[in-house]
Amino acid sequence: MTWYALQHKPAQGDRALAHLQNQDIVCFYPKIQVEKIKAGKRTQKLEPLFRGYMFVNLEQTDPSWAKLRSTRGVVRVVSFANKPAGISGDVIQQIKDSLDSVAQQGGLKYGEAVQLGEGPFEGINAVFQAYDGEERAIVLINFMQKQQRVKVPVSAIKR
Repeated sequence: MTWYALQHKPAQGDRALAHLQNQDIVCFYPKIQVEKIKAGKRTQKLEPLFRGYMFVNLEQTDPSWAKLRSTRGVVRVVSFANKPAGISGDVIQQIKDSLDSVAQQGGLKYGEAVQLGEGPFEGINAVFQAYDGEERAIVLINFMQKQQRVKVPVSAIKR
């Protein structure tokens, strides 16, 4: 099974997807949940994994090829030497599998056991408490026979 990449117009991926699906074209438009900080609040937003691109599954003899470029929201089929660049079904399956594992992991949850991987507390086990801004987190560590709240970079936290 061969897939092909389509480039869509900026911010029109969902529109292109809907119009392609209306034409009974099999599409794959991978999206992931992303944490954003807006106005000081942490929010979850669904964003495309490959900004500006989606994938379609068509046979070379399918008459739908002629309609692709004129579909609303679609810019072009990604091609090399005027031939659509095929993508193996195995590659698309790996992307789908990795999306499933990312969705299961999600963000850190209150009370989750973590380990600190860098800085002065490297190698120490901790308990996640909360995010503190975009790049820092508050964790509890056992230090001097007492639980201490410590602010650390999010990048220092390992599951």
